[in-house]
Amino acid sequence: MASVLPARAQSPESPPDTMAERVLACAPCHGAQGEGTRDPYFPRLAGKPSGYLYNQLIAFRNGRRRYPPMNYLLAFLPPEYLKEMADYFASLNPPLPPPSVPAVAEDALNAGRTLVTQGDATRSIPACTSCHGPNLTGMEPGIPGLLGLRPNYISAQLGAWRYGTRTALSPDCMQVVAGHLTEADVTAIAAWLSSRPAPAERRSVPQGTYALPFACGSQPQ
Repeated sequence: MASVLPARAQSPESPPDTMAERVLACAPCHGAQGEGTRDPYFPRLAGKPSGYLYNQLIAFRNGRRRYPPMNYLLAFLPPEYLKEMADYFASLNPPLPPPSVPAVAEDALNAGRTLVTQGDATRSIPACTSCHGPNLTGMEPGIPGLLGLRPNYISAQLGAWRYGTRTALSPDCMQVVAGHLTEADVTAIAAWLSSRPAPAERRSVPQGTYALPFACGSQPQ
């Protein structure tokens, strides 16, 4: 009797070699579309300026921004590839999450609104809107939007700027500004920002839409 040869195994079709497939490893922490997750310390990436995202990837890769899992994951990726990743996440535009319900008293919320929209000239604190835009959506190429972030994340990042554990290119304007904030200021700002509804247009405005109040290393003048 003639022997019957086993059928040749069917090789599964390879997935498309796209950046969308490659960054699926980012999804457990940052969401399938870069929209963020319920964990307040894993922020939204989608729609932020590509230059800002690239700066952060480089900062994690070079250890200027410290978070061991990110430092490890990016340690051996070349700048060109990181730029592709940044461009991809910048191109996404999923809806923002619902605003957070403020967990502070009304007077603290009002203080946060004042600091964000007016600043405090007596303490050399500019309004957040003077750099991040009147709608807080940021500006190309390096200023991020501040909406859609949880209060704990905002507080943690402002604290990192204040204590020097997060730094940026010189002149490090955020470290200077955050250095003038008190703990109460940080809590108030985080509560008010995280309670803001999404504007009609979520994307960052083009470079040069408005003038910055001072030089900032992450944003070309």
